Amino acid sequence: MGGCVSPGPERLTEGDLDDALWRLLSASDRGDPAAFAAEHDRAAAALDAATDPRWVAWRHALAARRALVDGDREAVAAAGAAARDALGRCLPCAQTALTLAYLAAVEVAADRVDAAMVLAIDASLLAESAAADGPARPLHQAHLWLSLALSALDLEELAVAQALQGRRVAEELPGAADRWRLLQLCAQQHAELAQTMHRRGRGERARELAGTAVDCAEAARGLDWEARDAEQDLLDVVQAWATADRDGVEDALGPMRRAHRRVHRDGGTWLRGYADLVLARLLTRLARTQSGGGHDAEATDLLVDAAGAFAAAGDRRRYRQCLLELGQGTAAMGRPAEALHWLEAYRAETGQAHARGRELWAEMFVQRSRLREAQRQTAHFRRVALEDPLTGLGNRRSAERRLGGMRVGVEPVSLAVVDIDRFKSVNDDTSHSHGDEVLRRVADLLREHSRTDDEVYRWAGDEFLVVLPTATASQALAAVDRLRAAVADADWGDLQMPEPVTVSIGVATAPASTDEPLGWRSLFDTADLHLFSAKRGGRNRVRAHGSRSVGEDTP
Repeated sequence: MGGCVSPGPERLTEGDLDDALWRLLSASDRGDPAAFAAEHDRAAAALDAATDPRWVAWRHALAARRALVDGDREAVAAAGAAARDALGRCLPCAQTALTLAYLAAVEVAADRVDAAMVLAIDASLLAESAAADGPARPLHQAHLWLSLALSALDLEELAVAQALQGRRVAEELPGAADRWRLLQLCAQQHAELAQTMHRRGRGERARELAGTAVDCAEAARGLDWEARDAEQDLLDVVQAWATADRDGVEDALGPMRRAHRRVHRDGGTWLRGYADLVLARLLTRLARTQSGGGHDAEATDLLVDAAGAFAAAGDRRRYRQCLLELGQGTAAMGRPAEALHWLEAYRAETGQAHARGRELWAEMFVQRSRLREAQRQTAHFRRVALEDPLTGLGNRRSAERRLGGMRVGVEPVSLAVVDIDRFKSVNDDTSHSHGDEVLRRVADLLREHSRTDDEVYRWAGDEFLVVLPTATASQALAAVDRLRAAVADADWGDLQMPEPVTVSIGVATAPASTDEPLGWRSLFDTADLHLFSAKRGGRNRVRAHGSRSVGEDTP
């Protein structure tokens, strides 16, 4: 990672940019806009100077996040589109999966739900395939940001699954900080899903999820890692919340109030809102089981405060949740006018995109994921079936498919069979790796010097096939001799070959309007016979019907 990526007096290296990226991701994860903006300002010049597609994609993804911090939704959309364009030029790997997942989280935070869904699908498929390369920090972070994005899309079950995958990756990494963060995330996602299950009347499932949340929180505390105070406070809130579903609200209320006081003394805006929301939900549940006590009124006040905090922090999903719960809560308290106010605000805020049910989104995610995977597998098998892996040319099966679709005899067509001279001695006198490199270079030369519409295939071994659609005999002879000369004139010195690399070529042409149209196999056999004649005539030459040999000794 030592290559320079930016000019200027500091000469930042790719390693420096990697360090800056992890700081930016950490600041994004904490939901601390000021910290993110400061880190972004420090890294902006180096990101602007980078030209590798990976860093171009990150430049735009981070710019989208910065625009979100600045409240510029149009800039978020523009930067997101630029990031997606750059990602199309990136290699499929864990790092690309991370960029996709991060961008998905940014897009959903900007209420660009459809774009976020597509990005999340692509990120999940890429993370799944990247897992075969083994655990890595980018893969762990990809699962983390995928979990956050899916949670924001109200796909809580899928968010939990991604958090668990990230935890498994983190357990194989050396950094305690990464393990701690994924344990905290697992605890939070399980606690939130437990609340959803409780609201749906699935008490047993809620208790199971809450138990996992508490276990994850305790495991995080057992790590040899001193997390930031805000992160510890969030873990306290999550654990108290999970305890309510596992052991009952009464057991959770005391720890939750202590965490709430601490958060309001030292925590940031978002964390204060989160603590208000959790305590309000606990008090609402308590009010349903106990009469009086003022729990409903206190819960309403807390929800109002939480809504304001989430609006200020840009967490639109939880802001909407607060509005809905305020409407439901005040309606239950017999205050219809106030309830109508909150529900109207919720309806206006939600809009058409968020009116879709969680089940529909989840079904779409799974179906589109399966479709993308099927398309990926189909493309892979098509490449395996029709492409030569060494040269990148179409293979014999691909060539036969192409030839089978040609109208030989209806329109002019020529075939050229190309064979590398004395190729066996290349392997015998040097090595098979030298032989492979010769095959690759010959393939590149044939492809580079062919006419625009001509097609080159690797037929077998050191034999290639060139299809020249609509070429007459004289046109084919001239075009193919250029291929022969390109190979003969190429610089092979770096391979230290015992003698120059050359090719011999046989050409056959089927003119239009023949009385008895030839099949392509007959045309190929004729070209192959001319190739044999070119070999016998001294190699490095072209032979076609009715013409004398064209090549090395041609005047």
